[in-house]
Amino acid sequence: MIYKSIIDAVGNTPIVQIQHIYQGLGSMLAKVEYMNPGNSVKDRIAIKMIEDAEEKGLLKPGGTIIEGTSGNTGMGLALVAIAKGYKCIFTTTDKQSQSKIDILRAVGAEVLVCPTNVEPDDPQSYYSVAKRLSTELSNSFYPNQYDNKSNLLAHYETTGPEIWEQTEGKITHYVAGMGTGGTISGVGKFLKEQNPDIKVIGIDSFGSVYKKYFETGEFDKNEIKPYMTEGIGEDIIPGTIDFSYVDQVIQVGDREAALRTRELASKEGLFIGWSCGAAVEGALEYTKNHPLTSDDTIVVILPDSGTRYLNKVYNDDWMKEQGFLE
Repeated sequence: MIYKSIIDAVGNTPIVQIQHIYQGLGSMLAKVEYMNPGNSVKDRIAIKMIEDAEEKGLLKPGGTIIEGTSGNTGMGLALVAIAKGYKCIFTTTDKQSQSKIDILRAVGAEVLVCPTNVEPDDPQSYYSVAKRLSTELSNSFYPNQYDNKSNLLAHYETTGPEIWEQTEGKITHYVAGMGTGGTISGVGKFLKEQNPDIKVIGIDSFGSVYKKYFETGEFDKNEIKPYMTEGIGEDIIPGTIDFSYVDQVIQVGDREAALRTRELASKEGLFIGWSCGAAVEGALEYTKNHPLTSDDTIVVILPDSGTRYLNKVYNDDWMKEQGFLE
């Protein structure tokens, strides 16, 4: 098959069995989303958000896409922009790896780096800067992945059905990191419509508000603390997350996530990003407390590629500086 553009190659990513790190009963499978052309799960939502905006007349030819991103959504949007003839301006935080920023610039985007440790409504935050630019620049569109329902719908329409079909409906547990919440909510919604008994487990970071909010319904600012893992956890509750499709939330530390990320690369051949390691670590923790039976199949989403983290998780000197390696 010959595709018209690179974005036509998005989706239908493989599922791979985790053979060495997990050796218990049942099967632990990984949905390898770095096989998308932009090397992440976010390619899916980029296409959906832009195509929906075009249909609604919110984005016109020659326009500019402006978005706040930790890197992966920006990459997906940049590929869509190239295919469809748009410009891109992205805001991100100084917590993100330099390689992510370099990749975004390589695909033609303008990238503005904003401070991490400020309130979401602070004028300097990457949320606020993106919003402001979208009001100042004519013929621009702010997808706002944190509140755009197309984010959730992309996974309801594509990722969820793929997992169901690839596992032949045998999936019993679904594990995903919680960033904007679109992946866990969209896939969770679809899977629970097929089988309400499927357990959906969200993976969060220590320092994020998600776990306490899920368990108590309380948004507690005291939960917000600095953490390093990129792509999961939040200091806000986005409009794209729906906790009604989530059964449990597990928090994973930065060090444990980083070490598991490296182990998945060296023992499974899965060259993945930091939050992927967090997701697998959370899945393994879940199976310790809820051992799988021989009939169980647990699917873990691996959202992005290790190419985003060459200067961090895969750099021995950096890992030692953080105290993650002896």
